[in-house]
Amino acid sequence: MSGTSPPPGSRPSDAGPSAEPPTRTARLLEAMRSVGDGLEPRTTLRRICETAADLAGARYAGLSILAEDGERVTHLVHHGDGEDPAAARPADLPAVPRLEVPVRVRGEELGTLRLAGKRDGSRFDDHDRALARVLAMEAGVAVRNARLQESARQRERWIDGSVAVTTALLSGDDADDSLQVVAEQARRLSGAVTGIVLLPVDGGGMEIAAVADRPPAAPGADERGAESRAARHPGVPLGTVIPPESGLVVELLAGRSVVVDDAATDPRLLTGPARGYGPALVLPLRSDGRVLGGLVMPRACGERPFTRTERVLADRFAAQAALALVTAEAQRDRERIAVLKDRDRIARDLHDLVIQRLFTAGTTLESARRDAAAAEVREGVGRAVDELDVTIQEIRSAVFALRQPAETPTGLSIRIRREVTMAAVPLGFAPAHRCVGPVDSAVGDTTGKNLLAVLREALSNAYRHAGATRLEVVVDATVTLPDGRPGVRLTVADDGVGLPEGGRRSGLRNLERRAQSLGGTSRTGPGIGPDGAGTTIVWEAPY
Repeated sequence: MSGTSPPPGSRPSDAGPSAEPPTRTARLLEAMRSVGDGLEPRTTLRRICETAADLAGARYAGLSILAEDGERVTHLVHHGDGEDPAAARPADLPAVPRLEVPVRVRGEELGTLRLAGKRDGSRFDDHDRALARVLAMEAGVAVRNARLQESARQRERWIDGSVAVTTALLSGDDADDSLQVVAEQARRLSGAVTGIVLLPVDGGGMEIAAVADRPPAAPGADERGAESRAARHPGVPLGTVIPPESGLVVELLAGRSVVVDDAATDPRLLTGPARGYGPALVLPLRSDGRVLGGLVMPRACGERPFTRTERVLADRFAAQAALALVTAEAQRDRERIAVLKDRDRIARDLHDLVIQRLFTAGTTLESARRDAAAAEVREGVGRAVDELDVTIQEIRSAVFALRQPAETPTGLSIRIRREVTMAAVPLGFAPAHRCVGPVDSAVGDTTGKNLLAVLREALSNAYRHAGATRLEVVVDATVTLPDGRPGVRLTVADDGVGLPEGGRRSGLRNLERRAQSLGGTSRTGPGIGPDGAGTTIVWEAPY
């Protein structure tokens, strides 16, 4: 009956948790207020442990919080004496009174609050269990709020990254620069050791088109564990083609994502760029059912696996990047068609007008030579006629190169000549070029692809920024690198304005990255204009 006193001899606990002494309830309310002060989540959890141990009179209190997948413990916080947090499992606790309550929010189990060893030697009672449940609920709310806040921050970062990628791909910059932005944003946003962009190639394989590595630790920084090992992980050369039978390529070209906790042991990743790493996230770049490429984001051995939220956000990023790739590809196709039309027109003009005029001029000079009385005049006119013949042959070679389809498979020297010839249109003059040594037979596919990409970048810089009137290209396959290995050297020299102080260096960094990925070097020096005006790029790599 309401208002009656408990029977004589009864204990306070017989009445249930409602009979909690007022002072203890006040302390619990004060504790709940203090743990909700908006502190960093780990500090909040530690304070909950302290409060639980204090109010329940326990020698030990521990909180284990599960990861979002519910399979791993991500936070282990404890307070008290005689216990190691790594041993905070029921089977490992000493044979003393203990109490465990689940940490739950809206039916989702987030972890466990454990108490062990009453200071007065007694057992935990209903009051202890009631306050433990209240504090466990408070811990769940703190964990839930922290995850919601982190999820919101992650979404904001991934959205910003998607915007950066879209801007880069549609800016009209060099394709290598744009793909490098994709790789760097993927690495930064996912917390990976490296970000890698793969593109399909003829034959069914995939080529490593861009690599962005995590910056090295600052000098004197504490390098330990997995991150230190990751910094020393060997890189993969740009231009390397992963064969079609690789499990990674099979999954990507089928449009399937790959999420693993340990890339070092997953058979699908043993032949790809993620081998030897820890957790890895591999996503197809897919648009309208077509696979345009792939993103590889591996973390270091021992680092945490990717959460559900990270996987969802990365999927959205990959979809946005793929859409931007399609749009940029269409834009480049339009530019390529315009260039091909220009090449066609130039080839026609060279063949129909320039060669005919030169031929007529040569015939006139030949006639004048026969009629000339002085021997010196005949010799001079003869030399001019010979020069005209050579010029006509060079123009015919240029016409032939201009009329070749860009997709025609040829040797490296022919592809070099094609790149140089195509640059004549925007430059307004034909660059000089020559190949030395066994360029076609000695230079391997990977080095050759990188060399062509570097040549394209250097020619692009010359006609976009240098304002050059003279340009020379030399490819020498007879060089010996500083370490004694045989290699190939590409030299591109112009007489333009040179490298401006404080100007963009992304193109030059691309050249350096390509050289370093092959074990080579890239450097710049004075040009071939008066007093060293202009720029000379020297790029070297082993065969």
